[in-house]
Amino acid sequence: MQPSFVVRQALQLALTANALKPPRGARTAVPAFFAGWLTGELAPHLLALTAADAAAHVARHRGGSSKAGLALATASAAGLGTLIAQSQWARGEIESALTEGIGKAYADELEHPPSPTDLATPWGQLAMPFRMRDPEVRRTRNIAYAPGGKRFLLDVYAPREPVTGAPILLQVHGGAWVIGNKDQQGLPLMLHMAKRGWICIAINYPLSPAARWPAHIIAAKRALAWIRDNAESYGGDPSFVAVTGGSAGGHLAALLALTANDPALQPGFTEADTSVQACAPHYGVYDFAATSGRRSSQTRLKTLIARHVFEADRDPVNFLDDYIAASPLDRITEDAPPFFVIHGVHDSLVPVGEAREFVRRLREKSRREVAYAEISGAQHAFDVFPSIRSAHVVRGVERFLEWSHRTWRRSGEAPHSRD
Repeated sequence: MQPSFVVRQALQLALTANALKPPRGARTAVPAFFAGWLTGELAPHLLALTAADAAAHVARHRGGSSKAGLALATASAAGLGTLIAQSQWARGEIESALTEGIGKAYADELEHPPSPTDLATPWGQLAMPFRMRDPEVRRTRNIAYAPGGKRFLLDVYAPREPVTGAPILLQVHGGAWVIGNKDQQGLPLMLHMAKRGWICIAINYPLSPAARWPAHIIAAKRALAWIRDNAESYGGDPSFVAVTGGSAGGHLAALLALTANDPALQPGFTEADTSVQACAPHYGVYDFAATSGRRSSQTRLKTLIARHVFEADRDPVNFLDDYIAASPLDRITEDAPPFFVIHGVHDSLVPVGEAREFVRRLREKSRREVAYAEISGAQHAFDVFPSIRSAHVVRGVERFLEWSHRTWRRSGEAPHSRD
């Protein structure tokens, strides 16, 4: 009998249980996220390791195997199998969201409707989930979009074979406005889209507490202005820009989409066109000012945003309007572009109710289509690396972006239509 085997299996079972049903509450949010995120997305790998560990234990201890350890391994394997099944549900959840939000016949608008092979789980890709590069995509790194150093750099992902007039996807990283960079997030989606002919651009932006609001959104708008002036030289069509991002990046992406050409957020470049033609935020922060009254939003406002993101002398009690101006939930108008909002049901850091309220208000006010997918079993940041769940989500976002682009071209808004 080896206690280490029992300990390993007990730990794995605890991680699996947390991924299946993370505890609620502000105090447990961060540990529940970190414990559940990798477990949920790496469930196939962990299942294989659990089986191998159990088999090796039995082989080493014939007739003296730990019954407790094997029972724990069996329970963990069952839980991991459930997590894998939940991950596969994302395919149907994404498709249901698209048909409900943009129409049952939306696929008829696509140039290449997805085949069964396109929608199958890419097991080969998932075998090495942290190897995120593609020989068919070239990456141009560290281009300055504004003066100011490394926080004002961007990377361009483009098809290996040169293109012209390609639609553009702008990726904004998350990290609670205080950490993160362009190399860490959105890679599965950008590689997927660039391989299919899009130009994808990932940006850095100033981080708090060194930078205070609205430096973050001003930088994102400067990047958008750079795209409008320079994207053609990389093969892009600057008249069509979609934006995406997760968490704080989802907040900034949504705010970009809802504050087109707002002079208050474009100091010194008010003449620039900062509109976007589609938005696909993932697990975003939408109730920035906590005007919904949600407890989680109020906690975030007090402990993070007011303390570290805004200037210390601009508290939300006396300067609430400043916070409202930064809140996607409070900036929705009828002119919002098409949205595809994606959120995990098990998100511990930004509870799913925040996304539901944002979508409710979008659908109430916007004249354009709003698709919304709640992803079963998904934690915060579920799409950072390739997994079963993120693969299905990436392909669904691809269909939304392709539909948005083709619909935009056919509407007559495109100045350089290729039809």
